[in-house]
Amino acid sequence: MYFGVMEVVKNDKKTIRGWAFFDWANSAYNLVISTAIFPPFFTAIAPKELSFFGMDILSSAMYSYSVSFSFLIVAILSPMLSGIADYSGRRMIFLKFFTLIGALSCSALFFFSGADSVWYGLIFFILGTVGFGGGLVFYNAYLPIIATEDQFDKVSAKGYAYGYFGSVLLLLFILAMIQFPDTFGIKDSTMGPRIGFLLVGVWWLVFAAVSFRSLPPDKNTKMELSFVKKGFLEVKDVFSKVLKNSKIKRFLFSYFFFIAAVNTVIYLATIFAEVELNFGTSELIVVVLLLQLVASIGALFFARVSNKIGNKKALLIQICIWIVICIAAYYTTGKNMFYAVAAMVGLVLGGIQSLSRSTYSKMIKDNVNDLNSYFSFFDVLTRIAIVAGTFLFGIVNQLTGNIRYSVLSLAVLFAISLVILWNADLEET
Repeated sequence: MYFGVMEVVKNDKKTIRGWAFFDWANSAYNLVISTAIFPPFFTAIAPKELSFFGMDILSSAMYSYSVSFSFLIVAILSPMLSGIADYSGRRMIFLKFFTLIGALSCSALFFFSGADSVWYGLIFFILGTVGFGGGLVFYNAYLPIIATEDQFDKVSAKGYAYGYFGSVLLLLFILAMIQFPDTFGIKDSTMGPRIGFLLVGVWWLVFAAVSFRSLPPDKNTKMELSFVKKGFLEVKDVFSKVLKNSKIKRFLFSYFFFIAAVNTVIYLATIFAEVELNFGTSELIVVVLLLQLVASIGALFFARVSNKIGNKKALLIQICIWIVICIAAYYTTGKNMFYAVAAMVGLVLGGIQSLSRSTYSKMIKDNVNDLNSYFSFFDVLTRIAIVAGTFLFGIVNQLTGNIRYSVLSLAVLFAISLVILWNADLEET
């Protein structure tokens, strides 16, 4: 096949390794900024309430709104940009653009040092999230270009494994600075996390450069204003194709429900541990590390499972495990049991994400000229699912006053996805 004006050799080890290094690069943001370090840092130094257009809003709520706003921006931008990229034959330029925005924004969080710079911190957190989410669309779109269908599961899992291992390495170093500041000559209590934010940006740029050198270059096409209109038309056309393809439509319908529940677990598992089981900060970090390390193993393990029994059966097995996890979490009363549940989550966390990406890649592999638009649709669906899942979790918690019922509501989402996928025709995957 041709990518732009250059012939691409598929399954090239160097190219695949370079592609996987982008997961190594940007996953540091996902772990350090969006999960482990920035959220507690923000709530610790921000005032209890923030004034927003004359309204007093809890800072914790404002943080949640900033996450939603970030996903909204990505959901709006990515279809347009992906359509443009498909029409012009360019992917790398957008991958570099969003990487630069994300990495520089993370680095800028170094200057977020107190209550007087809360809005500064939120703005660059939003920009960092946009950079992370926007880049993923174009990164994922390379998978069908650099690998043959029989290698999709293995290559996709390799990317996730690189991401989990790399992000954990950086997190451990940042945690060392926070826990043992004197060893690093740090006197200010906020300096450790802030240096960590800076390191995430540098890490992101340095290792992304490995991917930029390894992946196929863009087609040398002059960018024109008309590409914007044609980009929208491209996305509209892809949307119509998805609606007409019953196999893709059914898979994405199932994906919406299980990925909504999966991402809700990712964002709110530590909150459950803190509220229901009184986990301290250090214990929560142990949970996050456990999830990351086991998830890397799970991604590779289920890639092998899918190779033996097929993607559909492998996904069905994982969804069943997720249902068991939700029920077990509901009955969890001790910390040791929660660690066991967290290990189970890790096992299927990387696997279900990796197999979702590779399964979708197999279903759209023949649509070479529309890859970015197809993955943009996939990305937007994921973002909407996150909003739906977290909203369901919150509304059930609000109505019942018990966060455990919110966990059970996620089991319902997994059950719905199980029924849909069970009846889906995915035998070719």
